[in-house]
Amino acid sequence: MSEDTKVKENRLRRMADRQGLRLVKSRSRDPNAIDFGLYALIDVQTTGAVNPAIAGRWVCSWDLDEVEQYLTEPAT
Repeated sequence: MSEDTKVKENRLRRMADRQGLRLVKSRSRDPNAIDFGLYALIDVQTTGAVNPAIAGRWVCSWDLDEVEQYLTEPAT
């Protein structure tokens, strides 16, 4: 992981915390896994995932750019 990626991840983690969310990185270590290197946003109050499910179960399905887009878009 590059330094810029880690900085961005930490910044997004703080943004998520301020919005009542938790940024979670996939624990998958297999580069061929469907969720390798991806992230999920978890609602702290409901413990449900904000991002869409893959294959019928919630997993990490967003890259950092998608997480940033979700966290910075106006609330509806």
